[in-house]
Amino acid sequence: MKKSGFVTLWVGLTLLAACQNKPVDQVVIEGNITGLGDDTLYLYGSDIMYSRLDTLISQNGRFNAELDVDTLVISWLQLPDGAEYPLYMGKGDVIRIEGSMENTDSLNISGNTFNEDLTSFRQELAGLKTSTLRRITKTAETYIESHLASLTSIYVLDKYFVQQEEPDFRRIERLIENMTGELKDQNYIKELSAYIETQEKVSSGKSAPYFQLPNPEGEKVTRTDFKDKYLLLYFWASWEERCRKSNADLRALYKKKNYKKDLAILGISLDIDKTQWKEAMERDTLEWEQVCDFQGWNSAPIKQFGIRELPSIWLLNPSGRIEGQNLTLSEVEEKLKEITKK
Repeated sequence: MKKSGFVTLWVGLTLLAACQNKPVDQVVIEGNITGLGDDTLYLYGSDIMYSRLDTLISQNGRFNAELDVDTLVISWLQLPDGAEYPLYMGKGDVIRIEGSMENTDSLNISGNTFNEDLTSFRQELAGLKTSTLRRITKTAETYIESHLASLTSIYVLDKYFVQQEEPDFRRIERLIENMTGELKDQNYIKELSAYIETQEKVSSGKSAPYFQLPNPEGEKVTRTDFKDKYLLLYFWASWEERCRKSNADLRALYKKKNYKKDLAILGISLDIDKTQWKEAMERDTLEWEQVCDFQGWNSAPIKQFGIRELPSIWLLNPSGRIEGQNLTLSEVEEKLKEITKK
């Protein structure tokens, strides 16, 4: 899963002032990053408590800024090479950032407990003799279990567990279960828990949710209309570039005669403009059944199946049970080969 859209970072705590020589409603950010030169860093927020974009101008690698904050906020520091760090900033804090552009994965960030704990965790990861995924996630798990009340645990949970190609949702649930109520009340954790609940409902072997959407003629279509066939649900949108190639590959697969008698395809579009939707179907010669309610990401099936990115391909058997989710086209073809052999 990607940081995109799914990571809504949160916040509602207040820090006491840590410095007597400046206004308590400001945070000072100062740093020295060798190799940065006269470049620009960006500081951006992702919630209503800090939704702006600030720039930090460097002179020979050194920078200094004073920013107004109302409460503890979580922002993202973006370096010129694209590396990003979560930055925890509260009233009266003096945040110090040190490091080198030769190793932007190991910046030293201090100024409050949150930044210092996360810096220590990164340094621990960097010091691992073997940095296998299993070792990294075990270290991350240990960190969360020893920081059950810290906002940094939400970042660690997201980066090292949620954003994996195949997240271990049961492990994630166990980690969330032990967190304090204050962390569980954060919007991100609430949304993540709801997403996990959805994923459990649409795992392989479960019956697919019922839905009903209109086709281009306005007729209602549901998955139960495709009796005695395997049904491939294809979530896509005309505005998503990756769907163009996927459309072409799926069209080539659909034309194979040995699959047509066993397989039906239902395209479920996230388009919000009917004209663009119809033009895309004609342009890409999509011959299978199509439906769309023009609600975009708010469409009911998107929420029912927990779709987070496009395209997304699911396979249902003739009885409506889920055979596979978020499949690649090669995985679809392998499953179809198994079906035709039966």
